[in-house]
Amino acid sequence: MKRYLLAAAALAMIPHAATAADLIKTPAAAARPPQRLSEAPIYQNPVYNGRVAVMDGRTLWYPQYAQRVRLVEIDACELPQWAIDPKWLDRLGQKAPSPVPCGPLAKAWLKRTIGSKPVECTVLAYGNDGIPQARCTSAGRDIAVDMLRVGWARVASPYSYNSQYLAYQQHAMAARYGLWATYVLDMNEWRRKAVDKTLDRQPIADFNLLVERESEISPPFIDARKKPKRTDR
Repeated sequence: MKRYLLAAAALAMIPHAATAADLIKTPAAAARPPQRLSEAPIYQNPVYNGRVAVMDGRTLWYPQYAQRVRLVEIDACELPQWAIDPKWLDRLGQKAPSPVPCGPLAKAWLKRTIGSKPVECTVLAYGNDGIPQARCTSAGRDIAVDMLRVGWARVASPYSYNSQYLAYQQHAMAARYGLWATYVLDMNEWRRKAVDKTLDRQPIADFNLLVERESEISPPFIDARKKPKRTDR
């Protein structure tokens, strides 16, 4: 009996045959102690800084990064998009209201706002097309605020939580600045429906879209739906 007890004790002292194999199979990372929270990497939003080129009323181009950046939380007319001037005073001498190139005007105002100053953009999100959407400042001023202030941009979402942006938009609307002094189709609807999106697009194309509109930015032509389509220009 004592012989069996001594043999069992001796066997218990011998390392298990699978121990060495298990150590070999165990990844080195698994053997490390768990990383402390203070050592975890901290994610930082990308920041672009430098001179920019203005592509349209809401898009900047950083040549040094070969990167497009869009101003977050605002929208503006696309370059080929037209608005209509509601001040159709000379109805005898003028067959139709004057078209307003709201896209080029928005781009011109953005270029004027920035000038030759460097721009710093902090990326906050990414659009469906992968283009970064950023809060951009120049000389300490929020560029989107300046665009909203002169009325050549609008708040992208009616449910925006940015009270400052909404306040500047309300001021521009009340003063009829920029696009608020025109009759213009909602930009998202325009992007969905416009077939010709080249710079050769004619104002009549957007006039016809306005007549059949689902939504609009400014509504001075209350009876536009009742007007026949124009084909004379």
